[in-house]
Amino acid sequence: VVKPRLLFADEPSGNLDAATGAEVMDLLFALARERGTTLVLVTHNEQLAERCDRRLVLRAGRLV
Repeated sequence: VVKPRLLFADEPSGNLDAATGAEVMDLLFALARERGTTLVLVTHNEQLAERCDRRLVLRAGRLV
Protein backbone atom coordinates (compact mmCIF):
# COMPACT_ATOMS: atom_id res chain seq x y z
CA VAL A 1 0.00 0.00 0.00
CA VAL A 2 1.46 3.31 -1.05
CA LYS A 3 -0.58 5.65 1.17
CA PRO A 4 -2.02 3.68 4.08
CA ARG A 5 -4.65 5.26 6.33
CA LEU A 6 -3.35 3.28 9.30
CA LEU A 7 0.19 2.33 10.27
CA PHE A 8 0.48 -0.29 13.02
CA ALA A 9 3.70 -0.47 15.04
CA ASP A 10 4.04 -3.04 17.84
CA GLU A 11 7.01 -2.13 20.06
CA PRO A 12 8.93 -0.71 17.07
CA SER A 13 11.90 0.39 19.17
CA GLY A 14 11.83 -2.42 21.73
CA ASN A 15 14.98 -4.22 20.58
CA LEU A 16 16.96 -1.15 19.54
CA ASP A 17 19.52 0.91 21.41
CA ALA A 18 18.19 4.23 22.70
CA ALA A 19 19.62 6.41 19.92
CA THR A 20 18.44 4.19 17.06
CA GLY A 21 15.05 3.71 18.72
CA ALA A 22 14.60 7.48 18.99
CA GLU A 23 15.48 7.89 15.29
CA VAL A 24 13.00 5.21 14.24
CA MET A 25 10.24 6.78 16.33
CA ASP A 26 10.99 10.25 14.96
CA LEU A 27 10.68 8.82 11.45
CA LEU A 28 7.39 7.07 12.21
CA PHE A 29 5.83 10.18 13.76
CA ALA A 30 7.06 12.35 10.88
CA LEU A 31 5.74 9.92 8.29
CA ALA A 32 2.34 9.80 9.96
CA ARG A 33 2.18 13.59 10.23
CA GLU A 34 3.34 14.30 6.67
CA ARG A 35 1.07 11.74 5.03
CA GLY A 36 -1.97 12.16 7.27
CA THR A 37 -1.68 8.55 8.40
CA THR A 38 -2.95 7.37 11.76
CA LEU A 39 -0.15 5.71 13.73
CA VAL A 40 -1.35 2.96 16.06
CA LEU A 41 1.55 2.33 18.41
CA VAL A 42 1.92 -0.38 21.05
CA THR A 43 4.55 0.35 23.69
CA HIS A 44 5.48 -0.10 27.33
CA ASN A 45 7.58 3.08 27.15
CA GLU A 46 5.71 5.88 28.98
CA GLN A 47 7.85 8.64 27.45
CA LEU A 48 7.07 7.38 23.97
CA ALA A 49 3.37 7.07 24.79
CA GLU A 50 3.34 10.70 25.93
CA ARG A 51 4.22 11.76 22.37
CA CYS A 52 0.92 10.35 21.12
CA ASP A 53 -2.25 12.40 20.70
CA ARG A 54 -4.37 9.72 22.33
CA ARG A 55 -3.53 6.86 24.69
CA LEU A 56 -5.44 3.72 25.58
CA VAL A 57 -4.11 1.74 28.54
CA LEU A 58 -4.52 -1.97 29.14
CA ARG A 59 -4.10 -3.45 32.61
CA ALA A 60 -4.60 -7.15 33.26
CA GLY A 61 -6.13 -7.46 29.81
CA ARG A 62 -8.71 -4.72 30.41
CA LEU A 63 -9.00 -1.25 28.94
CA VAL A 64 -8.72 1.33 31.74
